[in-house]
Amino acid sequence: MLKGHRVTLDDLRRWEDSGAGWRVVHRGAESVTVSLLRCDGGEEVDRFVTDDPAILAHIAGRTSSEQDA
Repeated sequence: MLKGHRVTLDDLRRWEDSGAGWRVVHRGAESVTVSLLRCDGGEEVDRFVTDDPAILAHIAGRTSSEQDA
């Protein structure tokens, strides 16, 4: 999904809508590293680093997709 692709908020929402999850593995001053997790057990599939303001706002203070927005 991510190789050579800049992840957008639409991408992340499609990931969530498919039943899969994500977890913040690092939060920096201006970016986050997000681990994308399988929907059938939470195994990491991929991860990405982003400074996209839309994604940062969507994630806000949450550490995972399991927390309410």
